[in-house]
Amino acid sequence: MIKGILYIILSGMAFFIINFFVKLLGNPENDLIPHLQKYPAHELVFFRSLISFLISASIIKYRGLPLLGNNRRWLLLRGTAGMLALTIFFFTLHKLPLAIASTLQYLSPIFTVLIASRLFGERVSKIQYFSSLIAFSGVIFIGFNGLTGSFSGQKPDLFWMGMGVVSAVLSGLAYNAISKLKETEETINIVIYFPMLALPLTGIWCLFDFTFPHGIEWLVLLTIGVFTQIAQVLMTRAFLSTDTAIVAPFQYIGAIYALISGWFIFDERLEMASLIGVCLVVFGVIFGTVFRAGKASKKEVEPLLEAETEVLS
Repeated sequence: MIKGILYIILSGMAFFIINFFVKLLGNPENDLIPHLQKYPAHELVFFRSLISFLISASIIKYRGLPLLGNNRRWLLLRGTAGMLALTIFFFTLHKLPLAIASTLQYLSPIFTVLIASRLFGERVSKIQYFSSLIAFSGVIFIGFNGLTGSFSGQKPDLFWMGMGVVSAVLSGLAYNAISKLKETEETINIVIYFPMLALPLTGIWCLFDFTFPHGIEWLVLLTIGVFTQIAQVLMTRAFLSTDTAIVAPFQYIGAIYALISGWFIFDERLEMASLIGVCLVVFGVIFGTVFRAGKASKKEVEPLLEAETEVLS
């Protein structure tokens, strides 16, 4: 369980780096890396997928694994849901402030747990629902500052906010598909389906709308691609190593990464609502984890006690 939690936390850090550079390339008016061109969302997905595919294909060839894996139906579902979720999320990063886009994306753990419980029959306790609700309320508090500040004097773009929710639902479906593949697939086979499906679609799109990279932009795109591979491998291993309901709430920590970047890098003010949100996220995650750890330890100890009682009797 601890290994799965560590994987998901490190994955969140990698995704934060990806989202940070995607935000820069989608809104290049910044002082961090001056004179950047503006890139359409589908082109960023294309470069991200191209680099990830090349890395994954090389590993699969080196290890002598089948390119298409074994359980192709679930692999196809994971790849399709993940591709659509990411593409929509990149668009929301372009259309909405970082705090809002991140808040909507971090709805995905809620949908992950709900899908795991309702569709796949994974047992989720009331305490887990409660801890997820606490963590999610923290995400709402963190996003509140962005909603009231970044949209000050403007009408919120409800369409893209709704699409952000759609992206979170699709992400939840993709995460559950990963859990279904834990018995039949290698991590790298699960990872490659995403770029393998995204490349032809975004490649065709790029024929009609493409920005040719220059200078340091190549390095930024390479960074996005490499960290995509790192994030996908870590996230996949997290969901393969333990129950979905255990690791999913830890994705909320990504909201804290976004908050810190807004504070230190984009010079966003840290309001009291955001501080409360950070505390709620941390408390919700720790509360749920301690409960699960205690429950797991109890299950391990009970058989030993029963065996000892039988011996003594």
